[in-house]
Formats: sequence, C-alpha cells, structure tokens
Amino acid sequence: MAITVSQIDGWRAAHSEHQNLEFKEAKAQFDNRKLYRYCVALANEGGGHLLLGIEDRPPRRVVGTAAFNDPVDMAAKMFKVLGFRVEIEEVSHPDARVVVCTVPSRPRGTAFNFEGAYLMRAGEELVPMSEDRLRAIFAEGQPDWLSQTAMPDCDDDGVVQLLDTQSYFDLLHLPYPVNRAGVLERFEKEKFILRQGRGWTITNLGGLLFAKKLEAFDRLGRKAARVIVYEGGNKLKTKSDKPGTKGYAVGFQGLVEYINDLVPSNEVIEQALRREMKMFPEIAVRELVANALIHQDFNESGTSVMIEIYDDRMEISNPGKPFIPPDRFIDEYQSRNERLADVMRRLGICEEKGSGVDKVVQAAEVFQLPAPDFRVGGRCTSAILFAHQDLDDMDRKDRIRACYQHCCLRYVMNEKMTNQSLRERFKLPEDKVALVSQILAATADAGKIKLADPTQTSTRYRSYVPFWA
Repeated sequence: MAITVSQIDGWRAAHSEHQNLEFKEAKAQFDNRKLYRYCVALANEGGGHLLLGIEDRPPRRVVGTAAFNDPVDMAAKMFKVLGFRVEIEEVSHPDARVVVCTVPSRPRGTAFNFEGAYLMRAGEELVPMSEDRLRAIFAEGQPDWLSQTAMPDCDDDGVVQLLDTQSYFDLLHLPYPVNRAGVLERFEKEKFILRQGRGWTITNLGGLLFAKKLEAFDRLGRKAARVIVYEGGNKLKTKSDKPGTKGYAVGFQGLVEYINDLVPSNEVIEQALRREMKMFPEIAVRELVANALIHQDFNESGTSVMIEIYDDRMEISNPGKPFIPPDRFIDEYQSRNERLADVMRRLGICEEKGSGVDKVVQAAEVFQLPAPDFRVGGRCTSAILFAHQDLDDMDRKDRIRACYQHCCLRYVMNEKMTNQSLRERFKLPEDKVALVSQILAATADAGKIKLADPTQTSTRYRSYVPFWA
C-alpha cells in the first residue's frame, strides 16, 4: 500500500520520535551501513518507519532528500545484507521528495543483527540489546515462567486453601461469588489456575500473587521479597532480616507498611509544633517496591527482590537487568512481565505505565531529598533513595543527577527546565542564580541536558530539555 502525503504529515505531528518512528534529514545522501543499523533496530522493536528528507526535531520541516534514487535496487541490496525485506518508497511531498523505509517486525522468538550486533533504540542512539532482553526474545513462543506450574493436582478445596481468593475480589472491589464455582471460574479466566483433568493446576502467576504462604509452593518460596535492616551505612552488622510470606498482591500493603515502620523518622518543627516525618516518602517506597516486584527476571535463580535499609539510604533491588537504560526510566516504559504488571495495575497496586518513576522523582523533590539513583549491576537493577542532604553537602554527581531528573520531569509534564525551576527544586533564594548556573553548565557538559533553543543568547531566558528530547 503506497505511503500518502497525509500519512507523512501525521507522522511529522508526533510528539517525539520513538522505537517505531525515526526521521533523518539526509539532504544529499544517507550512509548504507547507518541505514542497515536503523532498520535492524526498528525491526527488533516491532517494526516501524524511517523517513528521510525530514528534520528530526519539531516542527520537522520537509527539506527533501536525494538519497537512494533507485529505491528498488536499494531494497534488493538490503535484502541480501540483512535477510529481511524493507519496503522503500519515494513520496512526492508538496515541499520536497521524501523517502520512506517501511521496516517489518522481527519474527516471534527471533532477533535481527547487523555484523553481529543485536541493536535496539535508546533515545537518539542505537545500542546493543542486553542479555536479558535477548533471552526474553529467544524464549518467546515457549511457556513463560508465569504460565508454568506452581502446584499441580489440586482439587477445588486445595485451590481455596492455598490461594487467598477473597483478597482478589476485595482489591477489585467486586462482590465475592455466591459459590465456589464462580470463584474458580474467575481465577481460571485470569489464568491463575488451569483445568487439569478433574482438578486444577495453580500457575506461578496465581501462586505468586495470591499465595497464603509462598513457602507452600516449592518454586515460589525464594521469590518472596526480603527486607534487611543494617546498623550504620554498610552491611557489616545486620539488625534484622525478614523474608515475606504472602503472595505479592495479598501481601503488598503489609510489606509497604512494614518497610515504613522500619524507616527512621526525623523531627521537624512547623509553626511551633513538632512532628515526626519519615526519612523517605511512602509513595516513593511504594512505587519502587512495586516496580522491583513487577520488573524482576524470574529466570534468575538464587536471588529475589531485596529492600535494604541503612542509616542514610534505602536500596531496592530486583534480579535482572532492565530493557531500557536507567537514564530513560522517567520517560520510557517496557515491562518484562506484562501479564503480572497488568494484573497488579488492575488491583491498584501499581500505577499506569511509565508513571511510577515520575512519582518517585517528584516525591524526592517535594521532600528535598537528593535525586534517587538507578544502577545496573551484573545480575540486578537497584534504585536508591537517599536521606536528606543540603545542596552544599552534595557532590558533583549528586547535583548533576538531580538537575537531569528535574529536567526530565519537567519535560514529561510538557514544561522546560529553567534556572528558576531548578532553584525552586533546591529551595534556593534568587541570589543563588550563579550557583544554579554552574550546576546547569556541569550537567550540560556531562551530556545530560541541552538548550531547548540553541539560538537563545540571553542566560536569563534559557531553558533546557533532556539530551534525548
């Protein structure tokens, strides 16, 4: 089907480029190897369109391109090199010639590569896929971990004895069915249980969410979240170490309350009244724990979600590396376990897609905490909340991270960061303009932010956007 001018104009109106849409000016030419790499990345992300002859920043003027004057010949070359067919069309837009490359999605269970590199999009860059992401792709078509058996050969009584069925209906604010058959029918529809002859098989999904006791399931006991409290700022002395016992859905609120009870409090004075304030905002703890549970790699053995509380910070980690770079946690979303995420959203345990980290960063700003840090280790992903620090006590990396996250938060709220907004983030008076300018300059030098309008010469009216915007 031929690409139309109206389709091109519709793509140009998109808020931003994404995994399935890419614009390039390419006025005179476009490098073949670069084209191959972009097409591989688009295919690995589910397919999409690469448009040449259009500026890649709004308002995305059509500038025209002279690249690939023989689209049929170029498409044939690409098929020989890549092994999959990319449709290349030239469109006579009223403003100038546009070339559109329509890239198909990779087959299920397969990832494409170019010169040995399995590529994906990360902002404006192409990066190699992580081992976790590749493993998940190659496992497609096979029963995923959540669909596998947690407990076979259960009769009706066994299901309701092992699973807290009442909590499911309570969390959804639904009346409990008048008979057991109605309960089992609903759980079968959710794939928490599967019919097995005259009985039932409880799936990992059902057990993980609604187990009355996770240890009753051989494969699920080690998946319980573990809360550890240390004395001081290191792991040398443990004050307490307690694993969870219930399924994620039925035990989540209790887990969050237990963590909050362990978090140290600070005494603050407001209008001559003293009150206790927790070191970390509850909403940040809640969102990060939910994210850790949802995004963990269940195929990693011998490890589980961990919440570690120190005197000066809290570290929340989950098994597995993320599919997207930590720098993009605020504006992008890609769930490792979509069915688990869907159920937990419907149960009210976590927020809509992509909003959780926004809330964590916003809470850190409201409570005047250092910016949370997101780190990727060898086998895990960690989110770190820090106790309050004055700006003077923050090192260069802390300041840059806070500036970058503030810029991202403003951008996803359709606003831009300015010297004034950053001063307000740090609760600084107007006479600290120079100090904030230094932080902005350091963050720009680190490649984390850029001027929203490079032609703006007045420092007073400068605004900033993230490097990927």
